[in-house]
Amino acid sequence: MSGTPVPPPEGSQDQGVPWHFGDPLREQRALDAGSAAVDLSSRGVVTITGPDRLTWLHSLTTQHLESLAPGESSLALLLSPHGHVEHELHLVDDGETTWVITESDAVASLVDYLTSMQFMLRVEVADRSADFAVVWEPVREVDPRVVTWLVPADFAGVGQVEAGSDRGGDAARYVPSRPGALVGREVIIHREDLADRLAEWPERAGTWALTALRVAAAVPRVGLETDHRTLPHEVGWIGPGVHLAKGCYRGQEAVARVHNLGHPPRRLVLLHLDGSADDLPNHGDVVVVDGREVGWIATAAWHFEEGPLATAVVKRSTPEDVPAVVRTPGGEVAATVIPVVRG
Repeated sequence: MSGTPVPPPEGSQDQGVPWHFGDPLREQRALDAGSAAVDLSSRGVVTITGPDRLTWLHSLTTQHLESLAPGESSLALLLSPHGHVEHELHLVDDGETTWVITESDAVASLVDYLTSMQFMLRVEVADRSADFAVVWEPVREVDPRVVTWLVPADFAGVGQVEAGSDRGGDAARYVPSRPGALVGREVIIHREDLADRLAEWPERAGTWALTALRVAAAVPRVGLETDHRTLPHEVGWIGPGVHLAKGCYRGQEAVARVHNLGHPPRRLVLLHLDGSADDLPNHGDVVVVDGREVGWIATAAWHFEEGPLATAVVKRSTPEDVPAVVRTPGGEVAATVIPVVRG
């Protein structure tokens, strides 16, 4: 049984859905054990129909989509001309429609951009967020009753997404091993069925619990582990979200140049934080190593086993497995840097 839902704090990216139900650590345990679901109905849902939809999306995004089979899911990015991440798309095709799950505050700009790129192609783009809702469930298998997006194999610890290679090698160079696994799926249901879908699970968990599991696995989320300068290489999206051997798309030259000729200027790390601090760091708080500012906090969370953790984006030259300090409004918090992306 779940308690009274508590709304997220101001500034959270998950406004409008429960943050927790009174005991977020217990909710994490339930979610980790596979017995709880999370209401993500604040996420945006966009549909793309028409016979040209997959070849069109293939030409626009970082992912190989032209042969996406019905029921198959994928993670794709939309980049700026300079290769910076603009949108994270969770995609599923049902044979007639491509369904896209995205951040709620990104829906309008995503629909505007896709509509502007239609030209004479046989595609139609629609915002269906008012009609459909998203639920996170802690299993990684397709539910034949509903549209189901599966967490990419790399993030779930069950293999690697086929991502090809280029002169700079394959995707394994970026994340040789992950600190943990995030096993789950996002299902798209009619909004009027949301309560019934959640009731199918023995327990409920809030977004606090899901965030903690995501942070422990160092899985990036656009808007938190990214800023306006983020390259896919920096946060571990090469492979799960970027195919290295597909044709031209906006930003592809920058992706190839960094992969083949250089290194990303920053990289995602995991921080183990001093548990004696009263509060977690905030997004954007500065990370300091040897007296130098080296990066910023992306997402901080209390994990039910690991204690306080945070993802951070730091300079590529930051030493590994070293003491660090996070400067917060309440004071400095000691931390240890654990490498995730190597590049």
